[in-house]
Amino acid sequence: MSFKRAAFALTAALAVSSFAQPASAATVGGVIAWGKPDYDVTIPPPDALTGITAVSAGSTTALALQGGKVLAWGANNWGANEIPAAATSGVSQIASGWGHELALKNGKVIAWGNNWYGQTTLPASVSSGVVAISTSNMHSLALKTGGLVVSWGTRTDVPAAAQSGVTAISAGGDHNLALKNGGVLAWGSNTYGQSTVPAGLSSGVTAVSAGFNHSLALKAGRVYAWGRDNFHQTEVPPEALSDVAGVDAGFNHNVAYKTNGDIVVWGSNLVGESSPISCGPVFAVSAGDNDSFALKEDPAAPC
Repeated sequence: MSFKRAAFALTAALAVSSFAQPASAATVGGVIAWGKPDYDVTIPPPDALTGITAVSAGSTTALALQGGKVLAWGANNWGANEIPAAATSGVSQIASGWGHELALKNGKVIAWGNNWYGQTTLPASVSSGVVAISTSNMHSLALKTGGLVVSWGTRTDVPAAAQSGVTAISAGGDHNLALKNGGVLAWGSNTYGQSTVPAGLSSGVTAVSAGFNHSLALKAGRVYAWGRDNFHQTEVPPEALSDVAGVDAGFNHNVAYKTNGDIVVWGSNLVGESSPISCGPVFAVSAGDNDSFALKEDPAAPC
């Protein structure tokens, strides 16, 4: 995600399937990508076409995880693509931001790239005991054993409710989401209602994802959305009202995948970010600034 502004939008709510193929049980595959062509970020390098277990879209850089090794491609602003030696093995999680990158290894956060706002100046508390990471434009979150959230960069506040018992985190443009006891916690900017959690999301929620100025939650296979709707990003299409397995919020669009591996996208489509160039079944998704990524067991498989 970035501060890029757009003057118009073509809204899309598409469900791209592979003719009712069975659900993908894959956990390792290759990257497929679509959307903005800037810096070739939507052209995965050959190494990213096999053996990938996770993908994360940033503003102009994408990360992938391959056998514990971090791969990076796209723009190399601030050295975002220059993987530190510590992130070439043993990494369990990745998170790509606005020219800054995060990795998690043995409970310790590794950071590199843009540090204009302290995004890569890590608090001492994230050197051990970390179980999850998330980053956005200019701030980052870490989740520690016991459910304590740590925040750094432009936003460092963590409410009392998010200092224990949290099980999932997601950093947005200038707001954050967390999951605690199946209920959604939100704090930070609320200019567009992105931190005003809708009724009904105090229990039973299994995932959260914060976009730039909007928020998503997944409950019983259904996506809930709130916040800014300038590109219809909070108007959940029928395809995302049931059987959704995972979802990710981008700058002004969203990408989800269903239990059968189908891809569902909606919101901004300025440069094709909501128009997949391939089909499922996929087993993971990530939405960036104006681009989208998914993992597919065989990226070259025909639809």
